This record gives sequence, C-alpha cells and structure tokens, in this order.
Amino acid sequence: MDHNPQAKKAILDAVANQLNDRNPPETLETYKRLLAMGYSDEDARIMIGQVVVCEMFDVVKQQKPYNHKRFIERLAKLPEEPFDL
Repeated sequence: MDHNPQAKKAILDAVANQLNDRNPPETLETYKRLLAMGYSDEDARIMIGQVVVCEMFDVVKQQKPYNHKRFIERLAKLPEEPFDL
C-alpha cells in the first residue's frame, strides 16, 4: 500500500492538537492508557490517528455527520482496530 507522508503528518498533527488541547479529553485518556499498556508514543499516536481517519471517512465519504459518541467509542476500543463501527 502506498504511503502518503503529507497525509500522515496532517493526521498526526490533528492527534497532537487533540492531546495538547485536551479536546476531547478522551483522546489524552486513551493515549495514557495505551502508553500504560506498553505501546510506544508513536504507536499510540498512530492508533489514535486511525480513529481520526475513520471519523473523517464517515464524514467525507459516507456523508455522515460528525458523531462524537462514535469517535469516543472507537477510542475506547483501542488497541483493537477502529474500523467496525
């Protein structure tokens, strides 16, 4: 699969903003939980980024409105892949 470094950076920047702003607070809680489980900083951020991408896909491609509850549920499922909601 091709890798798009600009897209990856944009997603990881979004994760960094959520962590720095503590908005939503569940992102920071999830990040801390993943670190406590032994995941690296990079891996935890990438997993959270997958949740961001899933929600973006639902909004842009599926024409669904942003759903905060769905986003939080996906965070709670990590490290399980968040693609099934």
